[in-house]
Amino acid sequence: MERVVLCMKWGTLYGPEYVNVLYNACRANLTGPFRFVCLTDDAAGLVADIEVFPIPEIGLAPDHWRGGAWPKISVFCEDLYGLKGRALFIDLDMVIWGELDQFFEYGTGLVAIDSAPWRYRDAPPQTMSSIFAFDLGKMGWLVDWLRADREHYISKYGIEQRYLHGEVPQIGYWPQDWIKSYKYHLRRPLLVDRLMGPAKPHPSLKVLCFHGKPRPIDLIHPPKGNWDRFPHYGRGQVPWMAEYWARYGGTV
Repeated sequence: MERVVLCMKWGTLYGPEYVNVLYNACRANLTGPFRFVCLTDDAAGLVADIEVFPIPEIGLAPDHWRGGAWPKISVFCEDLYGLKGRALFIDLDMVIWGELDQFFEYGTGLVAIDSAPWRYRDAPPQTMSSIFAFDLGKMGWLVDWLRADREHYISKYGIEQRYLHGEVPQIGYWPQDWIKSYKYHLRRPLLVDRLMGPAKPHPSLKVLCFHGKPRPIDLIHPPKGNWDRFPHYGRGQVPWMAEYWARYGGTV
């Protein structure tokens, strides 16, 4: 089985360093051969070992590039630049904390995050697409449907991961102990977060998920004052995050 790590970068929110750090972290945490592919509108600054292709055109309007992460649906094209095998898509703000081989071996079809247990007890699954696996070229109908009735699906779902959740039958979900959320698992409780920085991920963790604010770079190159979303509070550089970034080639 061929293994492909996919990521995507468009616009200016995430610079090339995010891609390079992700590549180096994946290289350190995968055994055996794999391809690392970045779909992007700007390849400047990416290291030479990263394979680069344009983001496929799937009929989106400019507004759909600025909100809802709809360009991510293009990875499901029936022919994605001839790539074959099992793909693992990883958002650029994910932190690779442990081995990734099992992500290629676990389950079949589409496998994604179930974020419901992060917030609720006994809630039905809620699909989150920050890291997901799928078989390349096997789900082209997702692109076809979006092209054929774009306004219907975008109006109905708002963001691409809800489209996946609502339209893909039999989604599998990663084990909960593989992936943790910065917001829900490492951020200190209110008031305590003014006295103590975020907890360090446990060594057994595989992936740390950042979603929304703050982003990893806020913990590495902190702005003045509060870098978290009020009423939560974060201040200054977080040592374990800076160490991760530097270990995989980022500038601290």
